[in-house]
Amino acid sequence: MSEEDTSVTTSEAVTDGVRVSVRARYSAEHSAPEQSQWFFLYTITIANESDQSVKLLNRNWLILDATGKSEEVHGPGVVGKQPALEPGQAFEYTSGCPLQTPFGSMSGTYEMSREDGTHFEAEVRLFQLRQPNAIH
Repeated sequence: MSEEDTSVTTSEAVTDGVRVSVRARYSAEHSAPEQSQWFFLYTITIANESDQSVKLLNRNWLILDATGKSEEVHGPGVVGKQPALEPGQAFEYTSGCPLQTPFGSMSGTYEMSREDGTHFEAEVRLFQLRQPNAIH
C-alpha cells in the first residue's frame, strides 16, 4: 500500500433517498507542515436514489482539527453550483480543506429541496482528515 493509500478515508450516508459518499485524502503538494499548514482534498458524490428530483440549495460543514478547534461553514451550493438531480442522477465534485494540525474531521449536511417544494437535510457522515504516518 502506498503512503497516499493510507491517507484515504471514506464515509457514506443515505437520507431520504439521497446518498452522499465521500473520499478524502491528504494533499502533500498543497501542504506546508513546517508552517503548520496541512491540506486535504475530498471528493463527494451526491446520488439521487429517490423517485423525485432534488436540488442542493446550501451546505453546512463542521470542521474539527486535532486541538478540538471547530469551524462552521455555511453557504449556498457546492463549488459554486446548486445541482438539480433527477432520479438516478449523481453529481460529483472535489474541494479542499486546510487545517493547522495533521489530522481532523469534517461532517455536515446539505439542504435539499424536492420537486414538491419540501426541504430536508441530507447527512454528510463524519470523515477523517489525516496525514499519512502522523502520530494520532
